[in-house]
Amino acid sequence: MSYMGFRCLEISRWVVCGLIGLLTGLIACFIDIVVENLAGVKYLVVKQNIEKFTEVGGLSISLILWAVLNSTFVLVGSVIVASLQPIAAGSGIPQIKCYLNGVKIPRVVRLKTLVVKVCGVICSVVGGLAVGKEGPMIHSGAVVAAGVSQGRSTSLKKDFKIFEYFRRDTEKRDFVSAGAAAGVSAAFGAPVGGVLFSLEEGASFWNQMLTWRIFFASMMSTFTLNFFLSVYHGNAGDLSNPGLINFGRFESDSVAYNWYEIPIFIGMGALGGILGALFNVLNYWLTIFRIRYIHRPCLQVMEAILVAAVTATVSFAMIYFSNDCQPLGEDQSEDYPLQLFCADGEYNSMATAVFNTPERSVRSLFHNAAGSYNPLTLGIFTLNYFFLACWTYGLTVSAGVFIPSLLIGAAWGRLFGILLATLTPSGSTWANPGKYALMGAAAQLGGIVRMTLSLTVIMVEATGNVTYGLPIMLVLMTAKIVGDYFVEGLYDIHIKLQSVPFLHWEAPATSHSLTAREVMSSPVTSFNRVEKVGTIVDILSNTATNHNGFPVVNEFIDRNEPGKICGLILRSQLMCS
Repeated sequence: MSYMGFRCLEISRWVVCGLIGLLTGLIACFIDIVVENLAGVKYLVVKQNIEKFTEVGGLSISLILWAVLNSTFVLVGSVIVASLQPIAAGSGIPQIKCYLNGVKIPRVVRLKTLVVKVCGVICSVVGGLAVGKEGPMIHSGAVVAAGVSQGRSTSLKKDFKIFEYFRRDTEKRDFVSAGAAAGVSAAFGAPVGGVLFSLEEGASFWNQMLTWRIFFASMMSTFTLNFFLSVYHGNAGDLSNPGLINFGRFESDSVAYNWYEIPIFIGMGALGGILGALFNVLNYWLTIFRIRYIHRPCLQVMEAILVAAVTATVSFAMIYFSNDCQPLGEDQSEDYPLQLFCADGEYNSMATAVFNTPERSVRSLFHNAAGSYNPLTLGIFTLNYFFLACWTYGLTVSAGVFIPSLLIGAAWGRLFGILLATLTPSGSTWANPGKYALMGAAAQLGGIVRMTLSLTVIMVEATGNVTYGLPIMLVLMTAKIVGDYFVEGLYDIHIKLQSVPFLHWEAPATSHSLTAREVMSSPVTSFNRVEKVGTIVDILSNTATNHNGFPVVNEFIDRNEPGKICGLILRSQLMCS
């Protein structure tokens, strides 16, 4: 290849990464707009129905309406996943981790998978399930990257005859890493966190130029989402929506932390690790049950509808029986529009947490003023949402676990802050509940997914305050250490349940005493660097079909005395050539 050809190829890589970021941002924008509109219509219809029948005591009609609307959306989302593309179920992060680890899972990066994933996650979120739309964005970005970089579509049976040089495993894997990072960036408005996510959770191979290209794709993704959402909201150029979830800015002067709070944060991290381990263990046994008894598509759809109906019923019951009415301020009309079962001039804080999209609920727990939530309300909400989220993850629907984890952690973290303020004489001056809601959210999410470096940066970027970098890092490290003592992370558990041969960063503890001769067949069958075709055919014919790898060696004369190993060639590669 000439120097000019090499430079053109490098430019093509940057162009592909830019397209990946652009398309991923557009997909995220589409999902956000559709979810916002459909959820807004659903909440408005149910709210009007509640207000209409409250006076005549017909709240059962409102409950049925809510359950039917939620079940209908979930039914549609579950049917398209179960019947069209089952690989689109869940968040897709375990499958992308496996793909970037070198394991090709069938249909994981197909265009059909992307369409089903997008439609499915819209239905799941609007259907009121304890799910989020951020996790599936990582899978969506990876699918976009795989399709754009290859210049063809298997689902459409169309070859555009472009980027043909990139149709090899190493190039495709690098671009899929960029797509996963772009998905994280679009979800959380965290381009640096997206790069670190691909580095920590995804790619097995890395280099400096790949870092720059992935960072470029991440920046393009968050900028595209930001720009088009600003246009949609009528404020073109006001780039204030960098991601699907916006935690809101934590001002340093209002919620600063003191050095003596660091041990408290570490304790919250330990609690998050324990709760995360409990979540993972319960979900593990539930998934085992599903594999054994709910493996038919019709049963999977019925379970999804059942969960949607139960979620709606539990949510309605929590709102009705909590009776947690708070005074509505003049400047709170937009943040607290839900005056369900309350007098005029009051709002229901339980309804604010339940009768909203999970993203808005997380933000309200972070930024609502002290006294906005009753401790009993937060306790009941945490307990119910914990088990609903655990039951929901693993259904045959497109759904993520990021936002439910953040919402659970934010609820018990805010409860922890309220109790801390009441137990200490001067606690009300420094135990800001929003601050502890943030730490609880980080602890719960870290305890479930066991991410450290990338999640720290994602949380810092999403909050817009680097001051919290140290406590968030300590919380996540503690949550991972404590959680790993009991059980693996949720994604690793589901990779193992799918029987995927995933190669972890570190070898198992039992492998340190193994030698090469204990894992190799004897006698060793090897090839020269330059070998005759007849010799290759003879060896392939005379060795067992389960003998899949042959060492390539040089510097030997007698085949019984091999020389220095140069590498390994697979039986499948020899058969193809």
